[in-house]
Amino acid sequence: MPPAAADARPSKPLLAPITAGLLWLGQVLLLIATPLFILLLASGLAIAIVRIGGDLRLGIDPLSDNAVRPRLPLSEVAGRAVAMDALRQVLMALLVIALAAWAGGGAWRRRLGLARPVEARIPMRRLWLLLPLWPLIHITWVTTSAAALHMNFGNGVRLSPFLSPAMLGLWFAFVVVLAPVAEELLLRGETFARASAFLGPAGTIVATALLFCLAHVSLDPGAKSALARPLTLLPLALTLGWLRWRTGRLWPCILLHGWSNFCLVAYQLGPSLLR
Repeated sequence: MPPAAADARPSKPLLAPITAGLLWLGQVLLLIATPLFILLLASGLAIAIVRIGGDLRLGIDPLSDNAVRPRLPLSEVAGRAVAMDALRQVLMALLVIALAAWAGGGAWRRRLGLARPVEARIPMRRLWLLLPLWPLIHITWVTTSAAALHMNFGNGVRLSPFLSPAMLGLWFAFVVVLAPVAEELLLRGETFARASAFLGPAGTIVATALLFCLAHVSLDPGAKSALARPLTLLPLALTLGWLRWRTGRLWPCILLHGWSNFCLVAYQLGPSLLR
């Protein structure tokens, strides 16, 4: 006999949870890969441009073998390092804007937090209260965590004596302006928008903070602790994510990031400059 119609029940697709999990995992991997790819691409382009441009300026064949290349003056080596850092930030910012324009179309400014949010957020004037307090909070955390890791911070820090005044100015602009703008565009801009599509506010803040710290892991094999700098930056990273979420804008993140960098530089280099 044929089965009764009442016994016919639609079978629940067993692959649905697996598919959803794989989709979520793919979004997480893409969230991690995108900023790292942009950082690596910008770094590679900056190294190539500065090396080729510097070699041509000095009359050196950029394609010559390292064994026959003349030894560069220390001032040239130091200047190229600063130029690479500064150019990397400029290229990174341009790549982020291009990616946001491709992904968000005409709404790329709002995607990056460069336009006024649709929903009203916390008034900007309240954020000014954070600026005078932040140096004390951040420097206290940095010095305490560095001491706990037996790391040197703020003692005997000096700039390279081989940097020209122009390169010193470029280095200062890199630390206080270029790096905050580029890094915030990348992490609290494009990456924040991507994370917000499948993570809640808390997850987005934590994810962008961890990626910010990951991007600052030291790759120097001679470093005492590769995790020292990421640990010291964790409160800043979380605060920047909170600012992005609460205000819906990117410029408060850029302002606090640049102010934090300036205060750290002043704390580290101030004593040596006053001698």
